[in-house]
Amino acid sequence: MILKETYTLSNGITIPKLALGTWMIEGESATNAVKKAIELGYRHIDTAQDYGNEAEVADGVRASSLEREQVFVTSKLAARHKTYDEATAAIEESLEKMGFEYLDLMIIHSPQPWDHFGSEDRFPEGNQEAWRALEDAYKAGKLKAIGLSNFQERDIDTILESCSVAPMVHQILAHVTNVPSALIDYSRNKGMLVEAYSPVGHGELFKNEAIIKMAEKYNISVPQLCIRYDLQLGLLPLPKTANPDHMANNAAVDFEIAQADMDALSALEPIKDYGEASQFPVFQ
Repeated sequence: MILKETYTLSNGITIPKLALGTWMIEGESATNAVKKAIELGYRHIDTAQDYGNEAEVADGVRASSLEREQVFVTSKLAARHKTYDEATAAIEESLEKMGFEYLDLMIIHSPQPWDHFGSEDRFPEGNQEAWRALEDAYKAGKLKAIGLSNFQERDIDTILESCSVAPMVHQILAHVTNVPSALIDYSRNKGMLVEAYSPVGHGELFKNEAIIKMAEKYNISVPQLCIRYDLQLGLLPLPKTANPDHMANNAAVDFEIAQADMDALSALEPIKDYGEASQFPVFQ
C-alpha cells in the first residue's frame, strides 16, 4: 500500500512516498482535509507560508489520533525572504503558528520572489542567505530536513557553492506531458529526492483524450494514472484535494503501468496552457 511506503533522504530521514497537498485550501477546510487524510492513512502533509494555512494544517494534525512524530509535515519558506534575518524570523513564525517544536521539512519556495518571477535576477546572494537560515534551524533540530523548490540548475549550484548542509529535497512541477528530465537528473545527482507537485497538471490532464483512454484501459481514474506515472519515475507526488473521496482514490495506486504505456505517456505533447491556473504555473 503506497501510503505505508517511504523514500529515504540523504540524511537518513524517511519520507512517505505520497503527500496531501494543501494549496488553495484554507481555514476550517484545511483542518478538516488534513484530519480526514490522516484518517485515510496519509502520513505526509505539504503546506507553505504563502498558502496562509499553516496554523489550520497543524490543527488538523493535532485533531488526529496520531502523535506528532507519526506525521511528516512540510512547509515552504516564502519566496520573498532573501536575507538571513528575514528567513530566520519566518522559520520561527511558522513554528509558532503551527505550535510545533519542529518541522519535518522546510524548503525555499522559489529562487525568485513571486513579483520578480521570470526576471533575469536569480537572487543568488539572497538564496544563499535564506539557505544559511535553514541550515542553522536544521542544526538546531527545528527542521529535520531542508530543501528547495522551483530551482533551476544554476540556482542549485548557487546553494551548493556555499552550503554546509546540502539540500535533501527538490520540489518541482512534474506530470504527464511535463517531465523536466534534465533537471530531475541534475537534482538527483546532487543528492536530492525530487517531489512532483500538481501531478494532474492543475486539472488540465482531465481534458487529454490520450490520458483518458489510457486510464480507461487500466480501469482507473485519470488522477490515479498520473500519480502512478510519477511514482514509477521515482518521484514523490503531492496531489492537492479537500475531497475525502478524491484522497482515497489518489492513494489507490497499487498497480503497475506497463513500460510501453509509460513510454507512450512520456511521448505526449506538453500542455501549452494551464487554463485558469496559468497564472500560477509554479507557485504551488
